[in-house]
Amino acid sequence: MGRLPRIAIVGRPNVGKSSLFNRLLKRRLSIVDDQPGVTRDRVATVVELTPPLDAGRGARPVAVELVDTGGFGVYVVEGKRYDEVGEDLSRLTPDIEAQIKAARTGADLVLFVVDARSGLTSLDETVARMLREEGVADRVVVLANKVDGPAWVAHGLEAAGLGLGEPRCVSATTGHGMREVVDLAWERLSSIDLADADADADDRSSMRISIIGKRNAGKSTLVNAIAGEPRMIVSEIAGTTRDAVDVRFERDGEVFTVIDTAGVRKRKSIADDVEFYAFTRMQDALHRSDVTILLLDATKRVSQVDKKLSQEIQDCFKPVVIAINKIDLLDRDRISPEDYLEYLTEQLRGLDFAPIVFLSAKDGEGVDELVDMCRNLYAQATHREPTASVNAAVAEIMGTRGPSSRLGTQAKLYYAAQVDVSPPTIALKVNRPELFEGGYERYLLNRLRERLPYSEVPIRLVFSPRNRKSLEEVKKRGRDRAKLENALLMEGEAFADAEPMTPVMKDASAPRPAAAIPDAAAEPAAPAEAAPDETGTD
Repeated sequence: MGRLPRIAIVGRPNVGKSSLFNRLLKRRLSIVDDQPGVTRDRVATVVELTPPLDAGRGARPVAVELVDTGGFGVYVVEGKRYDEVGEDLSRLTPDIEAQIKAARTGADLVLFVVDARSGLTSLDETVARMLREEGVADRVVVLANKVDGPAWVAHGLEAAGLGLGEPRCVSATTGHGMREVVDLAWERLSSIDLADADADADDRSSMRISIIGKRNAGKSTLVNAIAGEPRMIVSEIAGTTRDAVDVRFERDGEVFTVIDTAGVRKRKSIADDVEFYAFTRMQDALHRSDVTILLLDATKRVSQVDKKLSQEIQDCFKPVVIAINKIDLLDRDRISPEDYLEYLTEQLRGLDFAPIVFLSAKDGEGVDELVDMCRNLYAQATHREPTASVNAAVAEIMGTRGPSSRLGTQAKLYYAAQVDVSPPTIALKVNRPELFEGGYERYLLNRLRERLPYSEVPIRLVFSPRNRKSLEEVKKRGRDRAKLENALLMEGEAFADAEPMTPVMKDASAPRPAAAIPDAAAEPAAPAEAAPDETGTD
């Protein structure tokens, strides 16, 4: 897999890095809040840079990996060093700094963001010194953010004192100066692995896997195990992950994306706006993923939060793998997988068709099997079955057992066809849709999973009556057709009765044009040869 050109956004806290990230992405991905230390992990995604207007007709967009990082120097809010259970959040400092360093050292372009309104601080100078010491100063572009008008331009130009070149004055809030930033990034990165970048841009359509679960279930540890690198901050502190972070990885020549999400707890326990935003990012990750992993802690019972998440998955019709993590902490002599199967079937209603994988993300046990199962579900969800097979399967099921009615109404199926994938959607034209709702719909779904290649993914059924025209519509259509035929007939008769056109004959007595009158002085024309007498006499 050829690496995409990478852009890293760095700087001290509260200078607008996440706002700039969202502005370049043209959608809200990173959580933005006034309190410092909101972003902790590296939030990365693929974005397309459009070429400048003067780049020429053959210029092509460039796909790059855009990385948002945490603010350097301040990792906890003043007065909130400890969370609600007494955990010291400053323990996350080494991990956050390691993520920031990994982002800036692996970047092809570093956007160093400063605050034009508050001016340069000692933390800005510290970050600038680190960039020079790490040898990436030639890849740095200084952006003076929060320049919302001409009055702040002079303040933004003070960032030239950092010794990293002339700063660009921008505003992530209003978009001022962002076009120049995109043009500059395109010029810097358009020649870096362009062929590989174009190839990787198509990989964005590959399988996306979201991992959801309650707090401390091991989601970030699982992401690191899948990616094969310490991509996410892993801590025993609950609620470490806040953003929904996309991580790209490769398996057997295919590129996939796994989405780590914030841990979920009961809505009444949400502490602040940041946690609420993290919850909405989790929901967004679930909707934009192709396959979902519902991660459960093997050492704890299924909670109301787990049941709520399972219902959320069912409402979205997402293929799901139920992953039981931390099996290394269990006494396997006392608890068998069969015990778990029976327990989960009872607790997670509606997901009895979902496959179950036992794993230990910490030790890497079962991780490969989990990824293979996700690929299998993705293949099932994107499969399209021929209409003849769908009709035959539904007809066979209804022939064995059809829907019943208290009034004795007989259910009729006119035809069935698969109309969509992800999820597989089957439309059925019937005489009375209400006869198929409820219990018979569940029966039909279970039987379809046995006969069609959708045994482990959700199926959506759409019942609709056959559209028949009313008697008035039929009569009106007949009257309209009769009017049209009469109009055509009358037009044909009028054409037939019209008088034929008389050809215009040229008047021999009309004077000829002057150019055609012969000259009087000219010699007379020779007499025409006498025609022979038809009788043959002289």
